[in-house]
Amino acid sequence: MPVLQQRGAMESVRPPEFSRAERARVLVAAACGSVVVGYAAVAALLALVAATATHAAFSTTGVLTAAAPAWLAAHHVPLWFDAGQLGVLPLLPTALLMLLVGRTAAGTADRLGLYEPLQARSVVLSIAGAHAFVGGTIALLMGEGVVRATPAVAFFGCAAVSGVAATLGVARRCGLVEVIFERLDPIALQGLRSGFMALFAFVSAGAFVVAFGLVTSWSTASTLFDQAGPTVGVGLGVWLLCIGYLPNAIIGGLSYVAGSGFSMGVVEVTPMRFTPGSVPGIPLLAALPEKEFAFSPMVLVLAAAIGAFVGWCCRKVADRPASRMRAVLVAAVTVAVGCLVLAATAGGRLAAGAFDPVTVPAGLLALLAASWILVPGMLVAWLAGPRPKPVAAVVEADDEEFDEIEDELAEEVDEQLDEDQYEEELDDEEEFDDDEDYDEPVDEHDLHDEDEDDELHDDEDDFDDELDELEEAEEEDLAEAEAELAETVEPADEDLDGEPRK
Repeated sequence: MPVLQQRGAMESVRPPEFSRAERARVLVAAACGSVVVGYAAVAALLALVAATATHAAFSTTGVLTAAAPAWLAAHHVPLWFDAGQLGVLPLLPTALLMLLVGRTAAGTADRLGLYEPLQARSVVLSIAGAHAFVGGTIALLMGEGVVRATPAVAFFGCAAVSGVAATLGVARRCGLVEVIFERLDPIALQGLRSGFMALFAFVSAGAFVVAFGLVTSWSTASTLFDQAGPTVGVGLGVWLLCIGYLPNAIIGGLSYVAGSGFSMGVVEVTPMRFTPGSVPGIPLLAALPEKEFAFSPMVLVLAAAIGAFVGWCCRKVADRPASRMRAVLVAAVTVAVGCLVLAATAGGRLAAGAFDPVTVPAGLLALLAASWILVPGMLVAWLAGPRPKPVAAVVEADDEEFDEIEDELAEEVDEQLDEDQYEEELDDEEEFDDDEDYDEPVDEHDLHDEDEDDELHDDEDDFDDELDELEEAEEEDLAEAEAELAETVEPADEDLDGEPRK
């Protein structure tokens, strides 16, 4: 009865079945809602900046018009000006937009009751299609104005960003994560987890480097804030600019920790080399070093420690060293792919001035990050992992021991059987010697006496019975000896792992 009640309760919370028209209505609402909410958030932010800025003409039409290229920039679509291309776009608005789209996709999947991986296609395609259509339309409407965007780039860029965000939103609810994990063996799965932890550690190390640079150059950052302007609007705009580009700076710090560094125009900053030059007057850039320091290469210790941490996480994934190396290799590939994507989105063109371009070398960063995981990680996983014993030698020793024990037990059984048979024969001879008529002469007439013949037959029967009893006793003793032999030898039939030896 309780089971039936539980089943009834589970059936009662199942989502209702939707018709095709209702399902289409829900998908259209989700797609349009993510576009409208994202556009409204960008417009509200621009309205806040315009309202607080000094001598700024605020108008609703102007804010909504200016929000169009800003919405494209949030989708990481490069913008064109008369001075050149703006490809270094802030990553924080992109991250917030992806979070919004992901939550919208997850809510839609819950409302429609989706639970299979193939059912996620409708949600992802509807949201990605809506963003692609709006992005391409905006790029076409901007035409050849002051701010421009390539329609094809806007179409596919908006589709890619929103599609990835929607996929991440429905991944767990529609079982995409479980499908991927089921296709991986435990070793590869542990390597994938270690790789994500290592990537998070690299990002944390980059954030630590940026924070350390800002703390040590706080006076310079304060001076740059004061030089921007005394009004609240200007200060708010500069602060929003720094917050928006903070993820880009963290990725630059990540590249610095890995050893590849970054560049801005003629300025190049790496742990091994420093090329000075002028930079924009943005307070966030106060974290850049002003000169080369002798202890700068010491920052590479952080990358080596991350690689050793991966090896420590993979040290117990398997007994075989080759399997542990494979787990570290999977972690290295995961880190390399993650660094490649992050570096590709952090840099770009910065018009055509003295600070162009801003470069985070994606290929070099991926190669160095993978090397920092492979070399220390494999070394730690090899030395700290379990070492298998020489199984072949132990098995040969067990075989020899088994043969010796078997021979000894067989000899003991044979000796015991011989002793028992000898004692029984000896008892029979003593009884025969004690016979009173043994030494007396036998009369031929007595030999043919019927009574004596009967007695002789009786003696033969008794002898046959004793012989049968003796054979049965020998068989019982032999069975007991074999049982003792099996009990004694049975533990030797197992290998070192406690499994039966083949």
